[in-house]
Amino acid sequence: MIDRKRVAVIAGDGIGREVIPQALRALEASGAPLTLTDFDWGADRYLSDGTTVPRDGFEMLGRDFHAVLAGAFGDPRVPSNIHAKEILLGMRFRMDLYVNLRPVRLLDASLCPLKGIESRDVDFVVIRENTEGVYVDSGGVFKQGTPDEVAIQEDINTRKGVERIIRYSFEYCSNSRTADGRPRNRVLMCDKSNAMTYAGGLWQRVFKEVAAEYPAIKSEHMFVDALCMQMARDPRQFDVIVTNNLFGDIITDLAASLQGGLGMAASGNIHPGRTSMFEPVHGSAPLLAGKNKANPMGAILTSALMLAHLGFQQASARIEAAVREAVRQSKTTGDLGGNLSTNEVGDWIASRVASV
Repeated sequence: MIDRKRVAVIAGDGIGREVIPQALRALEASGAPLTLTDFDWGADRYLSDGTTVPRDGFEMLGRDFHAVLAGAFGDPRVPSNIHAKEILLGMRFRMDLYVNLRPVRLLDASLCPLKGIESRDVDFVVIRENTEGVYVDSGGVFKQGTPDEVAIQEDINTRKGVERIIRYSFEYCSNSRTADGRPRNRVLMCDKSNAMTYAGGLWQRVFKEVAAEYPAIKSEHMFVDALCMQMARDPRQFDVIVTNNLFGDIITDLAASLQGGLGMAASGNIHPGRTSMFEPVHGSAPLLAGKNKANPMGAILTSALMLAHLGFQQASARIEAAVREAVRQSKTTGDLGGNLSTNEVGDWIASRVASV
């Protein structure tokens, strides 16, 4: 009997509502045994009845679904973006999705802005702590609007949070391979411990302790500013990078530029053994919304990442191969130099997936 997996689909706002349908077409073409359920969470729902997330929404997702496929959140009609915060950060924090997994893989050399780089040269993974750091919204403002205004944003790091993300990184490294079949064997921890001594000290101590349990894996360290420089200079030196919430957010946008931009970047928000959420890295891009111009490849690659997480490796590989071939044949949107619409790219990729 086929073990069907239940997936909640939340297209969200802006271009999310255009690219997620293309990802669903690729999933359908792959033949993976999925049951998809749509949810209307987003700006339209919020503006209609004030609902961001139903009362038991996160509990329901964790109870009734194996995964969540999300689009993008953010709409200029909601200046506070309260709905985006409560939906997206709510899933991350309330469902304890402590791993933000961002593969950085160059599908074709033509997409990379660096000279002399081949597709095999950009194949690393950034693992970002997803539930702590400066994004927990701890702090406040004193004497707002006066010359004496003080703003404080706390950077929260717990021993539990730091240890579990570092341990996940070593486990991931131990059990994964590059696209050309090489076993991964290096974990690099990125911080700014020369300036942020308290939080950095915790990360340094825990990294050394956990690394000692994995003698077959080489452990490395870079400060975040040096890492950014080295990533732009020579991305071939990286394998698995682990870092905190803020630095991970920044360096993965830089990393995305190495693979063709945010329109090509996929991510997973994961808690091993629990319902996890997958979303393309790009935002809702209001200026592109409704024009049928948005690049759907990041969303389609995100669906492939989700399939791999759910255990459908062959279906995942077929989708990624179809995206790679679309790039090679210039069946792309304008951001990649092509002349196809969002829907036309989705058509081509779904047809390719179905034919192999």
